[in-house]
Amino acid sequence: MFDEVFTVQQPFRIAPSILSADFARLGQEVDDVLASGADMIHFDVMDNHYVPNLSFGPGVCHALRNYGVTAEIDVHLMVSPVDDLIRAFLDAGANHITFHPEASLHIDRSLQLIIDGGATAGLALNPATPLSTLDHVLDKLSMLLVMTVNPGFGGQSFIPAMMDKLRLARAMINATGKPIRLQVDGGINADNIGEIAEAGADTFVSGSSIFARRSDSDPNHYDSILRAFREPLDGLSR
Repeated sequence: MFDEVFTVQQPFRIAPSILSADFARLGQEVDDVLASGADMIHFDVMDNHYVPNLSFGPGVCHALRNYGVTAEIDVHLMVSPVDDLIRAFLDAGANHITFHPEASLHIDRSLQLIIDGGATAGLALNPATPLSTLDHVLDKLSMLLVMTVNPGFGGQSFIPAMMDKLRLARAMINATGKPIRLQVDGGINADNIGEIAEAGADTFVSGSSIFARRSDSDPNHYDSILRAFREPLDGLSR
């Protein structure tokens, strides 16, 4: 389907989603998971309009920056409309901003808004959103997020049919010759991350499989959790 051009291999990245973190001690939670080897922090932003749930806004991003978090913050906007919140998260210190094409009247304009604001731009595709949506905007993307659950709630199970979509998305990215990251979000855990990586993903979002497994009796509990995520990736290259 695509003329395959192999891009420069990129390292795998793990992005814990704070949706499942303990918000009473969020700064410490973020510090702990980063100290245990997380590569960046993921925000699942929900508006109870585009998706049937409500999470948090740019104030949390700003608060973590004020707290002293310097790691990359990766924002996934499950909101409609998107442009005002793009501006707000840019002001709050986000490094990467991804939104859903269905949530913008002018996808190209929204992507350019992110780029002009100094962040990297991405699109998120729901399980039923076709890859053809990317046909005229792929050149603007630094990240493609393939949702492997329907958006709106944490703790869902990975949809197996999304493996084929990941393989097609990887072929599409490779054909561009550009270092576009292929991110995956939904039902990612230590048991399936290796197979998902082999399908083409290089950036992995996980919330409940990381934060929900905290142990107050073990101050280094995130070390073992992140190690379990990394081990299936050893020997694979991306």
